[in-house]
Amino acid sequence: MSDPVGEAVGDLAVELAEAIEGVASSLDPRPSRGSSDGATVWSIGGSPIASLFAASASFRVGPEIGAAARNTPDAAASPLGRDWVAFSPPRLDGHALDRLVAWFGAAYRRAR
Repeated sequence: MSDPVGEAVGDLAVELAEAIEGVASSLDPRPSRGSSDGATVWSIGGSPIASLFAASASFRVGPEIGAAARNTPDAAASPLGRDWVAFSPPRLDGHALDRLVAWFGAAYRRAR
């Protein structure tokens, strides 16, 4: 028997990974991608800037941007620390994609 909720989460996780990878591939230098504790992690110079676990992405945007970002829809404190914002949209629509791109970019610039 199939699990529609589990399938939806899996599909969203794939969409988030593809969106993050699309942003990462456009940057120079390109962030490296690896894994840690079951999460996919993007890093610059060994410093993690984004993490994806299931259908929740976290971005290391810094405490100021993180505080503001946590007040936007589908965002919350990340278990990775106060420099991070967790993002778990129910779907990756245009607004959610805009936030993902902006927060990944902010994390990238902060790490450089």
